[in-house]
Amino acid sequence: MASEKIMRFQGKGKDLGQVSAQIVQQLQSEGYKVQSTNAPLGTIIQAQKAGILRDILTADRAFTIAVAGQPDDFTVHIGIGKWVQNIAVAAAEALFLSALFLAVDIPEMLWTRHVEGEIAKQIAAIVG
Repeated sequence: MASEKIMRFQGKGKDLGQVSAQIVQQLQSEGYKVQSTNAPLGTIIQAQKAGILRDILTADRAFTIAVAGQPDDFTVHIGIGKWVQNIAVAAAEALFLSALFLAVDIPEMLWTRHVEGEIAKQIAAIVG
């Protein structure tokens, strides 16, 4: 089963680059290893927590967050995806949103949804 949370924000007038940077800062402050890149579809952020994700999932999985749209109408997709070693190169090679998220089994999905929910709350606070 694929696990992906989609949040849509309208009428916020936010600088999406700044929103993405704040998400990266928040994740880094919580101990996540983070990489991000700008792609034609928006900003792609990957976050991997040393220890927990590696133990519960596998070493090649990470939370993937995609921020796309316009300042007054944008979406944030949060899901579990494969850690891409060089995300900038992958994005330059037309990495599509649907390919960012992996299917996970039920125990992984329950844990993933819990952490996704926490990340979603933080993103909502950042957006305001």
